[in-house]
Amino acid sequence: MSAIEQARIGGMSFGWRMLRSPSAASGGGIVIFILAVALLAPFVAPYDPNLQETANRLMAPSAAHWLGTDGFGRDILSRLIYGARPTLLLVLIVALLMAPLGIAVGILAGFFGGATERILMRITDIVMSFPRLLLSFAFVAILGPGLINGALALALTSWPAYARQARVETGALRQSDYLAAAEMVGIRGPRLLWGHVLPLVLPSAVIRLALDLSGIILAAAGLGFLGLGVRPPTAEWGSMVAEGTQVIFDQWWVAAAPGLAILVASLGFNLLADGLRDILDPRHA
Repeated sequence: MSAIEQARIGGMSFGWRMLRSPSAASGGGIVIFILAVALLAPFVAPYDPNLQETANRLMAPSAAHWLGTDGFGRDILSRLIYGARPTLLLVLIVALLMAPLGIAVGILAGFFGGATERILMRITDIVMSFPRLLLSFAFVAILGPGLINGALALALTSWPAYARQARVETGALRQSDYLAAAEMVGIRGPRLLWGHVLPLVLPSAVIRLALDLSGIILAAAGLGFLGLGVRPPTAEWGSMVAEGTQVIFDQWWVAAAPGLAILVASLGFNLLADGLRDILDPRHA
C-alpha cells in the first residue's frame, strides 16, 4: 500500500471518528458555521455594518432588523456577522504564534536538557508568573490598540503552557528506544527533533490549543470591551457588548446579541476540543 493510500485511509478514519463523536461533531459544526458566516459576510449580511441611521437608533428586533439596531442606528445582525471576522482572525494569529513558539521551546529544553533546559524553563516560568490577561492589557497599552497588537500581546503571554507540556513529553521520549533506533540509522539533529519528536508531541498540543481557543475568544472580547482591540467603527463582538452596556436595562438586545455570539463561539471550540481529546488521546479511547 502506497503512502498516499495510507494517508487517505487515515484521513477517512479520523473524519469518521470525528463524526461519531457527539462533542467533536457538534463543536465542529458550530465552528464551521461561524467560519462560513464570516467568510460570506458580504453576501449574508442584510445591511452595511457601518451604515448609521439615527432615525432608527435603538430599535427593537423586528422584521426589518432581526436583532434590532444600536445607538447609531446600525443593524446589529450585520455587525454581528462582520464582527466574527476580526475575532476569528485574531484567534488564528494567536494560534499560529503561541503554539509553535511554545512547542519549539519545550522540545529544545526537553531534548537537550542541562543548561539549555534551565535557561529556557526559567524564561518560561518568568512569563508564566504574570497574570496572562493583565500582561496582555499591558502589552496592548504599550504597543497601542489594534488587531495585530492585540494578537501579539495574547500570543506572547500564552506560549509557556505549551512549552512546559512539550518539555515534559520530550524529556520522557529522550531515552526511549524509538529515538535510539532513529539515531542508530543516522537520523540526528533537526531531522530527529522535527521529524520524530514533534509528531509525538503534537497531538496533546493540538488538544490544548483547541481548549485554549475559547479562552482566546474571551480574551479578545475583553480587549475589545476595554477599547484595546480593533478601532471603531469596525464591528467587533467585545466592543459591541461595551456599547450595549450603556443601555442594557432598556435596550437589552444591544448587548445580548454579541454576548450570545461570544458564548456560542466559545462553546463550539470547547466541544471540539473535548471531542479531539477523546479521539487523539489514547487514554480516553
